[in-house]
Amino acid sequence: MYHQDYPAESVAGSPASLTAHVPGFLCWFSITIASIFNTQAIAGPDADLRLLSTQLSPPHEARAMRDEILSDFSQQVVFQAYSMEKIFQLLVLARESQGARTDVVGALHGDFASLSQFDIFSPVGHLLESLGPQRFVGSHLALGRMKSPQQKFIPWMQATYLMVANRRALKHLPDNVDLNHLSYAQLREWAENMRREAGRPKLGFPAGSGGLMHRFFQGYLYPSYTASTVTGFKSAEARLMWREFRELWLQVNKRSLTYARMDKALLAEEVWVAWDHTARLSRALQERPEDFIAFPSPVGPRGRGFMLVLAGLAIPRDTASPETAESLIEYLTRTDTQIKTLENVGFFPTVTIPAETKTTPGITSLQEAVAMQSGAQNSVMTLFPVGLKNDARAFNLAYMGAFSGIVLRGRDIATVLEEQAGKINRLLRKNNISCWLPDPEGPPPCQAD
Repeated sequence: MYHQDYPAESVAGSPASLTAHVPGFLCWFSITIASIFNTQAIAGPDADLRLLSTQLSPPHEARAMRDEILSDFSQQVVFQAYSMEKIFQLLVLARESQGARTDVVGALHGDFASLSQFDIFSPVGHLLESLGPQRFVGSHLALGRMKSPQQKFIPWMQATYLMVANRRALKHLPDNVDLNHLSYAQLREWAENMRREAGRPKLGFPAGSGGLMHRFFQGYLYPSYTASTVTGFKSAEARLMWREFRELWLQVNKRSLTYARMDKALLAEEVWVAWDHTARLSRALQERPEDFIAFPSPVGPRGRGFMLVLAGLAIPRDTASPETAESLIEYLTRTDTQIKTLENVGFFPTVTIPAETKTTPGITSLQEAVAMQSGAQNSVMTLFPVGLKNDARAFNLAYMGAFSGIVLRGRDIATVLEEQAGKINRLLRKNNISCWLPDPEGPPPCQAD
């Protein structure tokens, strides 16, 4: 699954004033207004409902959404996966053009933080009451309020990142090590054991083009060593972290610099152990559940860092079918639909699933690992960065720049962190952004110290 990894945040103000206040922001969009009108042809005149999403964009996932997940809904639904930028255009810039209406929007928490500033969604508190708030995870509902009294979106599906191992690698675990409580030091020792046995490194990361390695640093390594993503960026704890990760990288398959996702490398047994997004690992577990096992990401000195990926569903104010839109959200948050979503596209439920519910062995392995990772007392939850607009990519590149300079090129750690912290701080000051979890919230701007 590809998820929108560079969420943008719109400048507060009315849609009508957008062009006057943020011309640079508008230039960011490469899709022309003419392309928006073309989506009317995509939707078709007979479509009952139109669901746009920043999620499930790969062809096989979009096809699964249309052919499997939506197949039992009572009405026709046209599902289109677009970038957040294009959905912004469809909802805001094309509002006065009377273009094709959108009935439901599926997007990440960070996407809604951007779009909600334009007051384009109807509150869904009444819908939540009819669905039953108790069916959803409380922390997900809180995120769906976007720091306001009203519910802005209904939690739809969630994901995270964790690890998967080929079972043949388990015999090389260090003595007396619990796979579910693995430390980064023990991961390095395990990787050394595998390399000696196989004659080449068998640990892998998605550090290639299109990979999500920056999320490993932001949501896993930094929180595990510094209990932060930003404020501890160049701290003494961070310097120790990079020294230890540079040692770990010596045991990593060098083809990791070409991997966008780890399922293929696992299935081909190029690597025996890998870290990645749950949806980019699920294929290996589903196809060969007898060969692979999922387990939580490692623990560092400050706990087990992990990143929550939360997607929600919202209803635009100008939908022509509010009741039908609500019925679609009700359908997508049913237990059986949530299980179908998990099995088809690798996103996990946001509702409580009865203990007796049966899933495939591969999915069960993922579920158990996700529960252990997020539910541990020492877990340090991280959210996606919010508010960086078109600077999100530059923010992510700062973490990859630290990785490249320190780990791949062997430069002085303190020097590299000082350079990259300067880049991060300029971006955060430019956008006047407050810190986000796990960093303590305070007045903007958040700063890398």
